[in-house]
Amino acid sequence: MSSNITAGIDVGTYEVRVVIAEHGDKNNLTAILGTGRAESKGLRHGYIINMADVTKSVNLAKRQAEKASGIKIRKAFISIGGIGLSSVKSQGSTIVTKADQEITGADVEQAISAAEEAIPNSLIQNRKIIYSIPTLWKIDGKPVLGRVLGMKGVKLETKTLFISCIEPHLDDLVEAVEETGVEVVDVVASPIAASFVTLSKSQKIAGCVLANIGAETVSIVVFENNIPISLEVFPIGGSDITNDIALGLKISMEEAESIKLGGITATSYSRKKLEEIISARLGDIFELIEVHLKKIGKSGILPAGIIMTGGSSSLGLIEDLARSYLRLPSRIASLHIGSDKFQIKDSSWSVAYGLCIISSIPDEEERLGLKRYSKNVFKTIWQTLKKFLP
Repeated sequence: MSSNITAGIDVGTYEVRVVIAEHGDKNNLTAILGTGRAESKGLRHGYIINMADVTKSVNLAKRQAEKASGIKIRKAFISIGGIGLSSVKSQGSTIVTKADQEITGADVEQAISAAEEAIPNSLIQNRKIIYSIPTLWKIDGKPVLGRVLGMKGVKLETKTLFISCIEPHLDDLVEAVEETGVEVVDVVASPIAASFVTLSKSQKIAGCVLANIGAETVSIVVFENNIPISLEVFPIGGSDITNDIALGLKISMEEAESIKLGGITATSYSRKKLEEIISARLGDIFELIEVHLKKIGKSGILPAGIIMTGGSSSLGLIEDLARSYLRLPSRIASLHIGSDKFQIKDSSWSVAYGLCIISSIPDEEERLGLKRYSKNVFKTIWQTLKKFLP
């Protein structure tokens, strides 16, 4: 792979999707070179229960993308989702170290570290932080918008959003992907990756919630002032709707899935009853989202509304129900990206393509403070120190 070629691997509970893309001038993605997909096996609610099955699924999707593009994937950005993903806010402060009271990068890092140390152990035990996103800065008790580097003060305070996942789940996912011969460059939270494709900057500034409705989970990320302010994952998804249809109409799971997606089957059924079944389960999903928005004080006050993506976001009733339950504008995320050869129109590809976009952004602040995943932090430190040794 050349330096302007990138790959994103989205390991979902229903499908594994791989996108290989090429960066154009100024890091713009000008072409999708190949895509691959495979049935996802060995996962449950986003965590691995059979690593060998996951590796086979990733390898199958990877080979499809490689065959389509003619490029072998050696490195990739991967997504992590599932019920092990969550966020917590914490506050921290530090005294500015320079004699002239100018705030430096070290002061910023110390304030964020203090916020991390203030997280209750019960909320962070067995978890790995993959994002540290400052949502508020104060200098000497006064809120400051934008960057604080170079400003002057005595005390620097921050309120920071920490997004984390269960560490064994993360390690298992990375190992499963690397078993296919692909080096994992970074691990990105699935809803964050999807936001780079499905949300505009104006939506993120005004305030919105992105809901990724997957097979077994619904993950949401709330944006305001162009940064994530909350992230949550619920253990409910499209498979629950399929199960409800199968039980309600007394049909097989295969028929229920086909009916859910608008397919034609030999079974006759009441359209009204089907809509009632789907509406009931979607209502459960939107009630969970509404409870979370109330918890963070954003219920009914996100001007850009809710944007929905994922494999189960195409259900006919979903926009009206979202609007009714959340009292917000609602719409389905739309994609129309790629080259003449490879077009992506299905929003369920948003995570895999979003991973490719993230890899093209060199500025870590623009990438929302993404931390690189390292299985051996001491090795990374040693490699850095060696540069300064004789």
